Amino acid sequence: MAAKGATEMEVGGDGVAVITICNPPVNSLSIDVLLSLKESYEEALQRKDVKAIVVTGKGGKFSGGFDISSFGDLHSGKIEQPKVGYISIDILTELLEGATKPSVAAIDGLCLGGGLEVSMACHARISTPTAQLGLPELQLGIIPGFGGTQRLPRLVGLTKSLEMMLLSKPIKGEEAHQLGLVDSLVSPNDLVNTARRWALDICELRKPWIKSLYKTDKLEPLGEAREILKFARAQARKQAANLEHPLICIDVIEEGIVSGPRAGLWKEANAFQGLLFSDTCKSLLHVFFSQRATSKVPGATDLGLMPRKITKVAILGGGLMGSGIATAMILSNYPVLLKEVNEKFLNAGIDRIKANLQSRVRKGKMTEERYEKALSLLSGALGYEKFKEVDLVIEAVIENVKLKQQIFADLEKYCPSHCILATNTSTIDLNLIGEKTKSQDRIVGAHFFSPAHVMPLLEIVRTQHTSAQVVVDLLDVGKRIKKTPIVVGNCTGFAVNRMFFPYTQSALLFVDYGMDVYKIDRACTKFGMPMGPFRLADLVGFGVAVATGMQYLENFPERVYKSMLIPIMMEDKRSGEASRKGFYKYEDKRKATPDPEIMTYIQKSRSMAGVTPDAELMKLSDKDIVEMVFFPVINEACRVLDEGIAVKASDLDIASIFGMGFPPYRGGVMLWGDSIGAKYIHGKLAEWAKRYGSFFEPCSYLAERAAKGIPLSAPAASQVKARL
Repeated sequence: MAAKGATEMEVGGDGVAVITICNPPVNSLSIDVLLSLKESYEEALQRKDVKAIVVTGKGGKFSGGFDISSFGDLHSGKIEQPKVGYISIDILTELLEGATKPSVAAIDGLCLGGGLEVSMACHARISTPTAQLGLPELQLGIIPGFGGTQRLPRLVGLTKSLEMMLLSKPIKGEEAHQLGLVDSLVSPNDLVNTARRWALDICELRKPWIKSLYKTDKLEPLGEAREILKFARAQARKQAANLEHPLICIDVIEEGIVSGPRAGLWKEANAFQGLLFSDTCKSLLHVFFSQRATSKVPGATDLGLMPRKITKVAILGGGLMGSGIATAMILSNYPVLLKEVNEKFLNAGIDRIKANLQSRVRKGKMTEERYEKALSLLSGALGYEKFKEVDLVIEAVIENVKLKQQIFADLEKYCPSHCILATNTSTIDLNLIGEKTKSQDRIVGAHFFSPAHVMPLLEIVRTQHTSAQVVVDLLDVGKRIKKTPIVVGNCTGFAVNRMFFPYTQSALLFVDYGMDVYKIDRACTKFGMPMGPFRLADLVGFGVAVATGMQYLENFPERVYKSMLIPIMMEDKRSGEASRKGFYKYEDKRKATPDPEIMTYIQKSRSMAGVTPDAELMKLSDKDIVEMVFFPVINEACRVLDEGIAVKASDLDIASIFGMGFPPYRGGVMLWGDSIGAKYIHGKLAEWAKRYGSFFEPCSYLAERAAKGIPLSAPAASQVKARL
């Protein structure tokens, strides 16, 4: 058994040295593994009994790519950075590709990032049909750094290689074979033996000895290549306006085509080095590790509990949320019982689920056969008779306390004693919902975000009564339905909605004080949000905005800005996108167009607030507007953390990205706050509190961090004993 993070080599009687990458679970390429690969290669090249080499991975996986945990060690200086070009040029190009003995990669399972780059430096590739091959480095704010930008275009052509790199889009072995990225497809059982024979065939000149770095037959003529690259640049600027690494990736590819592959390799090596230490890379690495850390929950996942098997799920309410949750469940093979109050509502709910699935079929994400199978898992009910068979119920009815209390009292009566009783409420205190039951240990929040079958976040809300077993069970369900779950404490708005309620409120306040609605939205989208606060209010609908606003007014009266703008607009039957008129007008489908008519409502709101527009606000830059909208969000996030509603700051970063669309390349709301500094944020909020009122008052957590120079995300004692 090889030590963790090494390669092992075995030479057969046929003269083939099989070098196996061993670094479980995905055979990632740490610096140690790469140095061990180099040593194994050097030994194979020196040995007289070795004619050819096969490179493969242990346990059915070639390699998941460079070891991401090493990035943090490189950033902190814990491990020394190899000199520029050492891996891509000295090891992979000179030693592997330039070897005097041929090598073949035997690929199964994952062959991603550095793993694919190692395989492309071999002289042929044999793969299983289901292996996954790709270069997903751009997701981490870097570019392929081991020669991938040069070899992939030469193996599959420029257009396909750009798509694979810029969209981080892996392909299956079957497609890789059609494209010429792999030379032959075989079953996992024949993989290594076929690769051995292929290597010997190259050695004996029965098969071509190909160095992919110097292939040119797949490259388009220079003029055509330049047009493809120009189009790719325009797309990258449009899709990711604030990111430089996609454009750097295109420049590096172009260098190889225009100046030759060796020049391309050097440009790639230098660019990789620069990007590795960029803020974008650090932010995206933070997101990568934070997303994996959300499933570690003190007082739940550290008790040795195993998740129980959930075999049947019931969902109450077939509206937008209920049908979305049902869709997510049947897509992950959970049988679902959908309950509604009458036949008409039940049929409407089932139709919504069908429409969600049909949309996937239309987009090519789902076959007709898969559609039929998913739909066969759905059944409907008007009463509670069948609830005795379910293990999990998710209530998704309107936000009405009395109605929810009645439902939970009924559920306690009809469901088995082990059944988890979950609510999808977005704001109501769970203790209030379960007030009329004796089963408070199995009442939990399962808060999905709309549309529930698309949005990746699941907020699991535990009260002081919720059992750890129920939390562990829901974490498992979350994982199975491909959501990123965060576990939070119980309060009005929980973590995500509570943290972001100031997003729209500060924007409304500044509109009363003279700022332009559309300028605020533009500044927020330029910053990287999918939509600004006013476009978001239109999408959610004003009815929801007013109902949730009332919850905050009731619970946090001292820090709510009570704008009259939305209620005034609602009086005039303007209620957002659904009514085709809100802050924007919607004449054709979902296309939002600014509406000059809203000035009438704004002037009325200003006079009701008794506010005189502030001339200074009209001159603010986009950066100032972003700070005015987001600093109150950071302030509220600090309160959520201080009260132990969130276990750790990184959970709030993930919540802000996956729940509200905060730009991931900024690392989430808390990391972004730390990049600015508590002192600066505190100073600005204190200044605005004097000028515009208590809505901006900095909380004590923020004040303390600003005074002591402590990062916002550093854990505090109160967070360790989270309020359960």
